[in-house]
Amino acid sequence: MIIHPTALKNGDKVSGTTLISVVGLGYVGLPLAVALSKHYSVIGFDISEERVAELRRGHDRTMEIEAPVLRASSMRYSTDIADTADADIYIVTVPTPVDALNKPDLSPLEAACRAIGPVLKKGAVVVVESTVYPGVTEDVCGSLLAEISGLVCGRDFYLGYSPERINPGDKVHTVDKIIKVIAGQTDQVAGILEEIYGAATSGGTFRARNIKTAEAAKVIENAQRDINIAFVNEATMIFQKLGLSAYDVLETAGTKWNFLNFTPGLVGGHCIGIDPFYLAHKANEVGYSPDLILTGRRINESMGQFIADAVGRHLQGVCRVLVLGLTFKENVPDLRNTKVREIISGLEAMGHQVDVHDPLADKIEAQQFFDLDLKENLADLKGYDAIVGAVAHSVYKDLPPAALEAMLNTGGVIADVKGMWRHIDFSDGVRRWQL
Repeated sequence: MIIHPTALKNGDKVSGTTLISVVGLGYVGLPLAVALSKHYSVIGFDISEERVAELRRGHDRTMEIEAPVLRASSMRYSTDIADTADADIYIVTVPTPVDALNKPDLSPLEAACRAIGPVLKKGAVVVVESTVYPGVTEDVCGSLLAEISGLVCGRDFYLGYSPERINPGDKVHTVDKIIKVIAGQTDQVAGILEEIYGAATSGGTFRARNIKTAEAAKVIENAQRDINIAFVNEATMIFQKLGLSAYDVLETAGTKWNFLNFTPGLVGGHCIGIDPFYLAHKANEVGYSPDLILTGRRINESMGQFIADAVGRHLQGVCRVLVLGLTFKENVPDLRNTKVREIISGLEAMGHQVDVHDPLADKIEAQQFFDLDLKENLADLKGYDAIVGAVAHSVYKDLPPAALEAMLNTGGVIADVKGMWRHIDFSDGVRRWQL
C-alpha cells in the first residue's frame, strides 16, 4: 500500500506494492503503464474490449510498444473498473478533443472521473495526464470525483497533474526518457508523484509550482509549435506566389545558428491541432481575446484546401489523382484529426477522381470515419494524372523515381507536399510541384 499523503514525510518511500491504475490505454496510457509496471504493480483499464483483448495477445495497434516488450510486461488489463478498486493511484490518460465548434470537449475526461468515483478509496491520488486548460483538474475533475465518491477532495483523496508528452512514432523521446512535469495538490502528493514518475523515466522530473501552472505549461507547449508552424505555412503561401519552394528557402535560412527548424504542411493529430483551442477557450472565459493563437489555428486549418487548390491548378479536366498517405503524420497509423482528408475533399470538389493509399492506416477506420476505400498494392496502381505525396512515410520516401513514374500517365504531375522527393531527378516529361 502507498503511504497516505498526509503521513508522508521527507525521506519516506513509496511502497513497491503500490497499485497504480492507468485509465485509458492509447498512445499515452500504454507506454506509461508499461514503464511504470517495471517498478510497481499496474493495472491498465480501458473501456474497449477489443483494445484490451489485443493487448493481452501482445499486439499494440498504435505501434508504440513492440510485441516482445508488451508480452514481457507484468501489467494486468481490465475493462471492469471494479478491478481497480484497490488502486492507490489513478492516472487518467483519456483524450481531450474539441467539438464541432472547436470548444473543449471534456466528456471523455468526465466519463473517466465518473467511472473512478464509485471505486475511489480514501487516501488515493488521482493524476490527470490529459491536456486541459488551467483549472480543469481541480475544478472539474476534483468536484466530480468528490460528488460521485462522497469523499472530500484534499482530505479523503488527492489530485495531481503530470502532462503527457508522447510524440507518436518518436522512438527517441519516449516516456521513459523524457523529463516528466509533476504537480500535486499538496507537497506530500507532489513528493509521491516525483518518486513514482522518477522511477519510470531516466529523464528526471520537474516539480511545477502548482497544478494550474503545470496545466498551463502543457497547453502552451503545443500552442507554441502551432504558431511557429503557422508562420512557416503563411510564408509558404507567399513563396508559392513568388515561384519559390519553401523547402529551398528554409534550407538556406537554416544555416543561421538560431533559426528555428519548422517546416510547412498539415497540422493534425490529437495535440498540436487541438490544444490551442483549450488555451483560447480559457482566455475568452477570463475576458482576453487570443488573436495570435486563433490566427495561427486559422492559417494551419486552411493548408489542406490551399494544397488542393495548388495541385488543382496543374490539372486539366477530370483527372485521376493518387494520394499517398492518410495518417496525420509519418510512420504512425493514427488517423485522428488528419488534415489529408481536406486535400482529398478539395480535389474531389473539383470533380477529380481520388484514390488513397496508406500502408499504416487501418482500412476499417478509413472506411468508417472517412468513407475511403484504401488501395492496397502500390505496384498495381497505374494510370494517374497526378500523385500527391501527402505523408512522408518511409515507404514513400524510399520509392525509386521509376516506381513513381510508372504510376503516372504521360505528362502527369508529382505533387510533393512534404519535400520528400525534392532531391530526386524525374524524367523530362514529368511535371512536379512542391511546397
